[in-house]
Amino acid sequence: MCGIVGLFLKDKSLEPRLGQLLTEMLVTMTDRGPDSAGIAIYRGGDAALSKLTVQSDQADADFATLAADLGAEIGADVSMRRADSHAVLSLPADKAQDARAALATLRPGLRIMSDGANVEIYKSVGLPKDVAARFDLAAMSGTHGIGHTRMATESAVTTQGAHPFSTGSDQCLVHNGSLSNHNNWRRKLKREGVRIESQNDTEVGAAYLTWKMQKGASLGEALEGTLQDLDGFFTFVVGTKDGFGVVRDPIACKPAVMAETDQYVAFGSEYRALVNLPGIEAARVWEPEPATVYFWSH
Repeated sequence: MCGIVGLFLKDKSLEPRLGQLLTEMLVTMTDRGPDSAGIAIYRGGDAALSKLTVQSDQADADFATLAADLGAEIGADVSMRRADSHAVLSLPADKAQDARAALATLRPGLRIMSDGANVEIYKSVGLPKDVAARFDLAAMSGTHGIGHTRMATESAVTTQGAHPFSTGSDQCLVHNGSLSNHNNWRRKLKREGVRIESQNDTEVGAAYLTWKMQKGASLGEALEGTLQDLDGFFTFVVGTKDGFGVVRDPIACKPAVMAETDQYVAFGSEYRALVNLPGIEAARVWEPEPATVYFWSH
């Protein structure tokens, strides 16, 4: 049992409150996932720049001269913004792959949480309220975001095992459920060159979507593919550069509720995650249908 939340803003006046609203939603889902928590925040980015969000268990040592060291290695200007055990590195977009390779040598203990022009992922072991406070999530602004509270069932309680998972640029996924054929797909996707770094079944779901889109599928088509190719029970909420999508397996045994107003589209594993959103009393509220893809974009 895990908790999922998502918020896609239509009204730009709410963007400064995105982190606050998502944090309240996330903390409400604590009893569905007290082991770890995470949020992906999408902020308007510079198309010429890429952001790498990295995490370290020895942050003071690893981050001390990281921007300068990485900049010297890739021959480009690199800036860094730190948030506790995470840091966001900004660098020229055409140097993103070089930076990934350089970090593996310069700081082998670092983990890359996400990369892209817009996305930043923050996640850690601990109660959702503590994770949110650690990264000051409530102070973050943005256009949309998704979050997850985890109750671990099939892999260890670690930062690496926490959601969201990102396996492609400006892409991420959170999941409630369990995939039964993830080991087969992990082997196949690794052979196809898709990046997978954990034993978590959710990362395989994220990698599956990345693979489908690399082969030319739209996000909607990739989400429809999950209904044919992934076995098990699941509710997926997916973030992309300009929107977010939702799909449930054909049985749809995992709870889910959505709400839409002129200001936003919201998702929660339970309605109580949505009750503090502005104007919720006038929202259109519904349970997403099984085996049906929903997607909103700016």
